[in-house]
Amino acid sequence: MKIALFPGSFDPVTKAHVDIIKRSVGLFDKLYIGVGDNSSKKGLLSVATREQMLRAVFGEDPRIHIIAYEGLTVDFARSIGAGYMIRGIRTVSDFEYEKAIAQMNHSLAPEIESIFIVSKPGYSSISSTIVREILRHNGDVSQFVPKEALPFL
Repeated sequence: MKIALFPGSFDPVTKAHVDIIKRSVGLFDKLYIGVGDNSSKKGLLSVATREQMLRAVFGEDPRIHIIAYEGLTVDFARSIGAGYMIRGIRTVSDFEYEKAIAQMNHSLAPEIESIFIVSKPGYSSISSTIVREILRHNGDVSQFVPKEALPFL
């Protein structure tokens, strides 16, 4: 069975995240969306709220499993039996950052393969960080997040 993990903070989930997930779910038998707590980012939503929001977005798709985790992502990937880790790439700087993480993860867990999915051009400027900033200033984020996420914001 091919099991993949798409880890992230999803604070909040964006249309760019949804695009990467929808494009990668068909490649695997099971796709876990791992909701991590990134200590280097100031969070907006609780982990529990982010899990609920992702469930609202992805409904009852039997291939998608949403679960929060703490600690090293590779340790979590091992615990769920994931042989693949999905990462979305929007920009060149994303690639450099994700490449460094993938190389470190490979050193820690060589059995887990990192797979980069390049975002569609229309989504390359959308990030959770920018969405949070718009929200902090009472801006309208409806064009950047899936409609199912709006009630959680």
